[in-house]
Amino acid sequence: MTCHICTACGTQFEESTEPPSACPVCEDDRQFVPPSGQAWTNMAEISSNHEIKWIEEAKGIHSLQISPNFGIGQRAFLIEGPGGNILWDCLSVVDETSREKIDALGGLAAIAISHPHFYSSMMEWSEAFGEVPVYVHADDGEWVQRSGPALTRWTGEKLELNRATLIRCGGHFAGSSVLYCPWLEDGRGALFTGDTMQVTLDRKYVSFMRSFPNLIPLNARAVKAIGEAVHPYRFEAIYGGFSGRTIKRDGSCVIERSVARYISAIEDPSASQA
Repeated sequence: MTCHICTACGTQFEESTEPPSACPVCEDDRQFVPPSGQAWTNMAEISSNHEIKWIEEAKGIHSLQISPNFGIGQRAFLIEGPGGNILWDCLSVVDETSREKIDALGGLAAIAISHPHFYSSMMEWSEAFGEVPVYVHADDGEWVQRSGPALTRWTGEKLELNRATLIRCGGHFAGSSVLYCPWLEDGRGALFTGDTMQVTLDRKYVSFMRSFPNLIPLNARAVKAIGEAVHPYRFEAIYGGFSGRTIKRDGSCVIERSVARYISAIEDPSASQA
């Protein structure tokens, strides 16, 4: 029996003798099945020629990314916290080096996931650290491909978690969430966004999409709701879901002006021609 992993999106499935007939995550219009077709692997095969690259992004913030890139290529974060360490978002591989580093930093108190594209091998990570609880929003429960007793489907608009706050924003997925950590950046706060909002390449704005690879935008109502969900929180830094996608200053103001710019662009045709 094998827990097969989709090579396109990196999602791990329940144990089975044969690979799944399809990957629902990839067949959804927010993701895609590659032109070469659906393919499957497993953790042992990935581990044979990949490793997890660690970067200390700031005090108490470590990014983790599979190298060379695998699946979607996202980064996860090990966040050191006064209420216990949190793994934000997840990867398809758990390696011994990462286990040792996390144990040396005090272990894990919780795993929290922004949205289904980054579920990856979340239950495998939980098992590696003693069935640590995994938090996904209940609105996205249909996308879970491997479950277990540690999985917690949280509900509502926010959840206090080890002195951090999980905030449901919606948009990209119904349960798309961000993580607010007020103690980071020397007490000025940090927001971890996954794909709920993505830092642009100029590092001056964030933007919003239903599908990033298929270029499907969100409507104005959805983007306003995202802005409103995070408006009560003040933070200096924004950490997006991919390498280098970080804004280090005035994060709260960045999101406010990003919402305004996006809505202007989609509601006023002249804005895109200026």
